[in-house]
Amino acid sequence: MDKNLVIIHGGGPTAVINASLCGAIREAQASPDVDRIYVAIGGTGGLLKERLRDVTDLPEETLQALLHSPASAIGTSRDALEAPEYEAMVPILRKHGIRYVLMNGGNGTMDTCGKLQQRCAGTDIRVIGIPKTMDNDLAITDHAPGFGSAARFMAGSVAEVCCDVESLPIHVTVIEALGRNAGWVTAASALACDSYGEGPDLIYLPERDFSEEAFLRDVKRLIDTKGHGVVVASEGLHGPGGKPIVPPIFTVGRATYFGDVSAHLAGLIIRELHYKARSEKPGLLGRASIAWQSAVDRDEAEACGHAAVRAAVSGETAKMVAIRRVSESPYASETFLTDIRDVMMTERKLPDAFINAEGNGVTEAFKAWCRPLLGGPLPKLTDLRKGEWTQC
Repeated sequence: MDKNLVIIHGGGPTAVINASLCGAIREAQASPDVDRIYVAIGGTGGLLKERLRDVTDLPEETLQALLHSPASAIGTSRDALEAPEYEAMVPILRKHGIRYVLMNGGNGTMDTCGKLQQRCAGTDIRVIGIPKTMDNDLAITDHAPGFGSAARFMAGSVAEVCCDVESLPIHVTVIEALGRNAGWVTAASALACDSYGEGPDLIYLPERDFSEEAFLRDVKRLIDTKGHGVVVASEGLHGPGGKPIVPPIFTVGRATYFGDVSAHLAGLIIRELHYKARSEKPGLLGRASIAWQSAVDRDEAEACGHAAVRAAVSGETAKMVAIRRVSESPYASETFLTDIRDVMMTERKLPDAFINAEGNGVTEAFKAWCRPLLGGPLPKLTDLRKGEWTQC
């Protein structure tokens, strides 16, 4: 059998998923144990349709460009796969002489990775997962590639909004952050304080049941003390029993299209507190922005791609590459392998130590954990109204 390799993307793209692609291709190009390198165009559906592109001889110029290209350069998918699709993949892999399968994605993709490996049991096909999720909800790994860049975007963008609201202090602005069941990206907005002295005033995470009464009390206190402010809320906020505070537009499998949480909360402020409020929803900008890409995130994503190829050619299978933090100051990390069964469909949420007692903010422990992943200091924003000055 040939020793060909295929790389497949799954789930929502990130600002560094192409860096993992670059790392995997570079490592495979240098490996004597890999003959040809393929990518599936359009995720698992692309594999099933045999839409494979040979990238064995992709030039260094193109590989370098991948490091700074947003979204997925080969296309991704959220295909709902059942037993027949998994069974169909094995003969396709054999037909194209593919011995190594690298699946780059989040929880759903790692589930797919594990199920495909089960179908490949008894063959010499090896399946390795490469972590990817801006949501940062993968188990075992300290953090997932994609999160650092999303965190940098949130911290930097929220700092800019805080600066804007502070300069025209007439309303409360509610910013909605991506994150279905885990509030990592929402929490990262707290690091806006590293850029601008005024960080978000209130942060609401899906790890805590949301109370409209408590929210209105928090905002009323904010209005009474400052007269304005910035609130950051997760798109996945829910009340007791897990009921979303805004009904989802629709749900298909694991894909939930949430209602407009920020608009709902701004509307509450207007109706119940009779105060000006507006909503902002960065949406896809929060996961696609190359302008806010974290250098640490990019380098770790590329390293995961390299590690996945090394694992596959060395005989490993049913494993996911994970990241271990080995030093805090200076920050340093390394990759290691974990059993895919320990990752499949297991969501990792913010621990209690990262959430404040009131449930409307994060702790200094979270900020210290998250700060290195932003990939360097945020731009410093200034305000001439602060500090000492002389009235003319």
